[in-house]
Amino acid sequence: MADRATINVVILGLSFMFIFTAFNTAGMIEETVIQSVQEEGKFDGGSGYISLAIIYTVFAMANWGAPSVVSVCGPRNSMVIGAVMYCLFIAVFIYPMVWALYVGSVLLGLGASILWTGEGSYLTLNSTPETIGRNSGLFWALQTSSFLFGNVFVWQEFTGKEIIDPKTRIQVYVSLLVVSCVGTLMLFTLRNKKPGDSASLNVNRCNGNVLSNSENDVENKEGPLQAFKRSIQLFKTREMLLLGICFAYTGLELNFYSGVYGTCIGNTKAFGDEAKSLIGISGAFLGAGEIIGGAAFGLSGKLANRHGRDPIILLGFLVHTTAYYLIYINLPQSSPITEIITDASYYPVLIQSNKYVAVLCGFLLGLGDACFNTQVYSILGSLFSEDSAASAFALFFFTQA
Repeated sequence: MADRATINVVILGLSFMFIFTAFNTAGMIEETVIQSVQEEGKFDGGSGYISLAIIYTVFAMANWGAPSVVSVCGPRNSMVIGAVMYCLFIAVFIYPMVWALYVGSVLLGLGASILWTGEGSYLTLNSTPETIGRNSGLFWALQTSSFLFGNVFVWQEFTGKEIIDPKTRIQVYVSLLVVSCVGTLMLFTLRNKKPGDSASLNVNRCNGNVLSNSENDVENKEGPLQAFKRSIQLFKTREMLLLGICFAYTGLELNFYSGVYGTCIGNTKAFGDEAKSLIGISGAFLGAGEIIGGAAFGLSGKLANRHGRDPIILLGFLVHTTAYYLIYINLPQSSPITEIITDASYYPVLIQSNKYVAVLCGFLLGLGDACFNTQVYSILGSLFSEDSAASAFALFFFTQA
């Protein structure tokens, strides 16, 4: 029978699966939906790209305060607060208004910083140096399966539609809101790890001492000011500065596959009536890549501990390089912005736009993302002790944003 810590990781992954089935799907179709609303003569001045810019700007800044919130509220309650913000943002698109979109974007940025910092802290608390690789892969495989389920639903709803009509939009976003609320409620079932579970000693790498679970619990009781100071101290360490380059890259590729690539596919006229539904198919294959990567690297956690993480990171680099090149030659140059046909923007750089290549690129983006993120989670969980976990993950998400 699985121990309490493993059960906690599974519940955490399932909760995030529901929340991000809703949010990732909403994010991938956000700009396409807004373009359709604007064609109805509504929503003047609203932009999905501006919304994303607000989200990630607020997210980046709020990560400095997120460890303080986690230290006061605890990881579980912090995640619940953050998840509620995700629900509010998704609800905006049921009856979209410009002011609500931008207010919702601010709230989402705040909520995301709390949610993900709490998640990193909770995952570390339920892992040991021996299990952090396995738990990171397990969580990532469960969480990213959201791409598969949500995008299959979008594919069914958008098939044969060039414009997303109000009825379809409402059906999609009400369904996504319900799914997000289910994930939020599941967070309430998370429990603290029993003292006897995974009874191993935790190494405090800040001073080299070995502490028992009970001693760590005492040390973890720090106030919000101490948590903020710890974040500043960690940010200046050699390890965090070196990792910052990788953190920044994961943020760039996250923004691309979650907010830009789906719009590029939807705006490619060469795909005809299938363009909008291909957003969902591509997203589903992206999810398949994430799941396969997360599961594979989770199962190979012991091998990574023995041989290092360099081969997995190198694999992610090669996979993403291939994906970016194929996207460059397959999709029109103007596709991130508009679907209006001009001689310059209609044709891709080297080949005729091919829907199978577009879907393949979605899979490669997901697989490469899993390579990077599972190893980042594992590195942070093993490099920093429990009392530093919230600050370490907050700095990761700050740099990523």
